[in-house]
Amino acid sequence: MKKDILIPKVEDLAIAIIPGAEDDLWDVYLLNLKPSPLSTVLINSTGYGEIEGEKVKTTTLRHFFDEIPPLSYTLIEPIQDKLFSLANEYWVSFVIDDLMYDKKYVFVHGSISKDHFTTVPFLEKKGVMIR
Repeated sequence: MKKDILIPKVEDLAIAIIPGAEDDLWDVYLLNLKPSPLSTVLINSTGYGEIEGEKVKTTTLRHFFDEIPPLSYTLIEPIQDKLFSLANEYWVSFVIDDLMYDKKYVFVHGSISKDHFTTVPFLEKKGVMIR
């Protein structure tokens, strides 16, 4: 039965978007705030929304990492600031202790801005973060 399926809750994981070295490129990071490593990590990223009244959807990019150590971070991808007018979605799947987890993180239109900056753990830089 559907009620018997275990769906584990994802905790202590975050996606952060931080201004990069170039003005129009920012960097997207996955932060593992857990005391255990993540294995078999798959991240799908896509953008969608409307620009000038026309529906737009970006290409879906897929990133794979064998392992992300505990209490660490990894660079997922760069993102152009012109995509901030769209919703930017990162769907993360990973394994801990032979149990698969997944969670969707969505930076809605307008959420990636200096108005929403916080200090990002491990990187000690200002950026936008979803836990």
